[in-house]
Amino acid sequence: MADLPLFSLDGRVALITGASRGLGFAMAEGLAEAGATVVLNGRDADTLDAAARKLRERGLRAETAVFDVTEQKISHAVVEAIVRQLGRLDIVIANAGLIHRAALADWTHADWDRMLATNVTSCFFLAQSAAVAMRLQGYGRIIFTTSITTLRGRASVHGYVAAKSALAGVARSLAAELGEFGITCNCIAPGYFETELTVPLLQDEAFVSFVNSRVALRRWGRPREIAGLAVFLASEAGSYVTGQHIAVDGGLTTTL
Repeated sequence: MADLPLFSLDGRVALITGASRGLGFAMAEGLAEAGATVVLNGRDADTLDAAARKLRERGLRAETAVFDVTEQKISHAVVEAIVRQLGRLDIVIANAGLIHRAALADWTHADWDRMLATNVTSCFFLAQSAAVAMRLQGYGRIIFTTSITTLRGRASVHGYVAAKSALAGVARSLAAELGEFGITCNCIAPGYFETELTVPLLQDEAFVSFVNSRVALRRWGRPREIAGLAVFLASEAGSYVTGQHIAVDGGLTTTL
């Protein structure tokens, strides 16, 4: 495929996990607007179909893949199916994640294992599968969604913080191994965004005020505001950026 304009994704194929809503959908939408064919992943077929329909109604190219990212064999089969049906797989955004909140004394092995399985193990093996096709192409973009909790600790989400921190390390190791094949691997670390999942937090006026007082831009992010970085990292514009962990947080992690 000939070199594209800096931010164009024309002809590219992207798989985005956890893309039926929120930040995953926003990133998928951004990639589709830049010209990519996006394959949206989620576990609920109806919700996923509705998300894909929103994109198709705008003339964007969107497919769906209903599967649980923690099912390694199914995840691998989906990657192979995408390559077989669409001819290639250029971009993977491993965005699906899960959070569990509990006091330290209340955490169980099952809680801990679930955090690791969803937030880091599934991402590693998805990248492993995608890298097969990307190596053959001599081109690929792997992007992990982490969290600003990898940079700033927060009580009660110990397994989540551990998993997302590990994922940032995985990105660096993959960047080191895959770079010679034209594959980059980076992390996007979101701060506080207005999404369906944060509605309970947004209803807590005291907490919203607390966050706003710490954020340099004095507000929560809008999902659309994460899409630009995803497009940058997925496109030729980000071709010399790899192994990086980039916060999109309105300045929360850089101010006192």
